[in-house]
Formats: sequence, C-alpha cells, structure tokens
Amino acid sequence: MSLSEWFEGLRKIDINDLDTHNIGSWPPTIKVVVGVLVMALVLALGYSFSTGELENQLTLKREEESTLKEQFATKAHMAANLELYTQQMKEMENSFGVLLRQLPSDTEVPGLLEDITRTGLGSGLEFEEIKLLPEVTQPFYIELPIQITVTGAYHDLATFVSGVAGLPRIVTLHDFDLAPVSSDGGPKLRMSILARTYRYNDEGLHP
Repeated sequence: MSLSEWFEGLRKIDINDLDTHNIGSWPPTIKVVVGVLVMALVLALGYSFSTGELENQLTLKREEESTLKEQFATKAHMAANLELYTQQMKEMENSFGVLLRQLPSDTEVPGLLEDITRTGLGSGLEFEEIKLLPEVTQPFYIELPIQITVTGAYHDLATFVSGVAGLPRIVTLHDFDLAPVSSDGGPKLRMSILARTYRYNDEGLHP
C-alpha cells in the first residue's frame, strides 16, 4: 500500500463507526494512527517526568554549590587570618593568666588578711574585727567574704578603702555601714564593711 492510498483509506473511515469495545476490529490504518499517538503520549509524559526530576536535582545541586562556596569563603578567610587569630588567642590566654594570678589561693588568704590589716593600720585605723566568713561557690570562682570593722577619722577610713581597692589581689567592697563611735557625735567613726576576694574554681569547669 502506497502512502497516498493509506491516506485515502484514512479519509474514508468514519470515526463514529468505530467500536471502542472491540479495538481489534478497527481498520489497520486506524490502529497504526492510534498506536503512534499512544507512543507519542507515553514518550511526552516520560520526557516531562524525567526533565522535571533533572531540574529538581539541578536546583538542589546549585543550592549545594552556593552553600559550599560560602563555606569555602569563610574557611579561606579564617585560614588567611589564622596567624592573627593565634596571636589573639595567646594574648587572651596571657590576660586570663594575669587575672588568675590576682585570685588568691587557699595558702595566700592569710597573707591577704595581713595586707588588709597593714593597710588599715597604715591609714591610722583601729581594728575591732576582721574575720573570714563561709565561702560561696560559684561556677568559675569561689567568693571569700571577709567581715571588717574598723574605727577612725573619716579621712582615714577613706584612705583605707582606697588602699584595699588598690591591693594587687582582687578585692571588692560591699555593705558599707558608717556610724559615730560615741553618741556625743565625736569625730571618730566606726565602719563595718564586707570585703570579698575570690579564688579560681577549676572544679567548676569540669562537670
């Protein structure tokens, strides 16, 4: 059958005469056309599905590429500044070491009490009380409260407070209480103060 005869046979077929329940009875020409259409539809659907999946994969790879580029840029910046970071770390360690050396150990507490007493006596004060209170444990340090009661002139008390604050060891002063020694309002004053020094709590760093 020539191509022209095939087309001529296709034109003579009335679609309304085709029995959809018995496809096997259709003319060969119609079977060929339907077969071609079905194959084209299957190929189109397969291509569309395959292309969509590839596009999704491509989008994911592009996002992954962008993330990797950002990570690379960050790491490249860190690598370029590694020497600077190392130097900064050493400076921080040195500063931390200086701070730790300012925190007295257990054996240095008596020496600190002597320094406080010497500062008070050098300021012209008289000590009524200086005693250690129970320690207070914090995560990274331990507070060592010291209750101090001294008497003297207002100027001498101010000199004492300044001297304690200037000690090499870290000492903070709290809970000031100032009152005349005698009820007649003389120049002599009594000052009660809570001094706190600190020591390093290395156990607090280890759970």
